[in-house]
Amino acid sequence: MTRLLQILFACIVIAIITGFVLKSNNPIIGDRVIGVTILFTTFIFMPLFIYHRWKDKKLADYTLTPENFKKMKEMGKKSKQSK
Repeated sequence: MTRLLQILFACIVIAIITGFVLKSNNPIIGDRVIGVTILFTTFIFMPLFIYHRWKDKKLADYTLTPENFKKMKEMGKKSKQSK
């Protein structure tokens, strides 16, 4: 999955550069290449990237629940005591 994301990212960068180069000669085709690349990035690359990064993580570790508030308060008290 990591290798796939790296290849897709490289293709996206190349396509955007190509779009800007084409835009200097033919603005309509250049804008279309850039637009299609942005759509691909938004609807295909980003969901794959987000899935890859969050695959083995627990969402409860990143949400504000009462027990997480309690942990944060305890950590704050410990840091004040150590000063």
